[in-house]
Amino acid sequence: MEKPIILQVRNLKKYFTVRTDFFGRPTTYLKAVDDVSFTICQGKTLGLVGESGCGKSTLGRTIIQLYKPTGGEILFNGQAIKSQQQQQQLRRSMQMIFQDPYASLNPRMTVGDIVGEPLDIHRLAAGSERTERIAGLLQLVGLNQEQVNRFPHEFSGGQRQRIGIARALAVNPSFIICDEPISALDVSIQAQVVNLLERLQTELGLTYLFIAHDLAMVKHISDRVAVMYLGKIVEIADSHELYSHPQHPYTQALLSAIPIPDPAVEAKRERIHLAGDVLSPINLPSGCKFRPRCQFAMPLCAEQQPELRDGGAGHMTACHLTNQK
Repeated sequence: MEKPIILQVRNLKKYFTVRTDFFGRPTTYLKAVDDVSFTICQGKTLGLVGESGCGKSTLGRTIIQLYKPTGGEILFNGQAIKSQQQQQQLRRSMQMIFQDPYASLNPRMTVGDIVGEPLDIHRLAAGSERTERIAGLLQLVGLNQEQVNRFPHEFSGGQRQRIGIARALAVNPSFIICDEPISALDVSIQAQVVNLLERLQTELGLTYLFIAHDLAMVKHISDRVAVMYLGKIVEIADSHELYSHPQHPYTQALLSAIPIPDPAVEAKRERIHLAGDVLSPINLPSGCKFRPRCQFAMPLCAEQQPELRDGGAGHMTACHLTNQK
């Protein structure tokens, strides 16, 4: 039985003004997120990958309304998010785990105050109930109740990220945006945090948008994977399908960079090297945004932006070469 859709993003855009004219009217935009659409089903994880600067984190922050969308629509449980009241209700159902566990925690607040702050803001618990709730949240993420009066600087990076996870869980959300939650951690700690997120998803029925650079880790934790390039999703498919049969040239290049723990196989494998660096999202080329770095580029790619089309079994690709097959 197919699970219901919890989040639906339609043609979402987030532009930042770079230059204005004499009268203060915008003349140049940085198109961080440009016409992005996707859905996430309840209890599932959508992995979002791409090079630095492609708009992954901006997309997550726009969905949770930390950035006001320039255009498009976000539907959570079938309801569009428009009014201030809807945004306040959204804060309880949708939370975010930030990338940097050092910068995302207030150094002047104790762990108890950090985890308890969402309870105070939403008036969910007070007094002894609040104390018990905080202790339960710390235990849930693998910390001790005795650590409640300690400050963030007294913890390791992995422990600080656990505090951030406990804070996100305080209001009993159903959807969590994980904005590169393991990139700032040691490799040995990354697996522990990912295992914790998987356990919490099973126990609490959570839904994740998991943003990361580590393609191998994304494959491990995600049900579906979306590949983003210069503000656009260029390919999205079930995790196994995308890693086994990548269609877009950019996806193929990313996956070719994943090392295989077999020297014999790794020695024979051909690495796909992309020409040049990621272009500026301010001065974008015409047509396909990946065209200047693509070895398969043809005249049509310069004339028309390819649409994200379903090639079968929910495997969607935005590439003229794939769409013509």
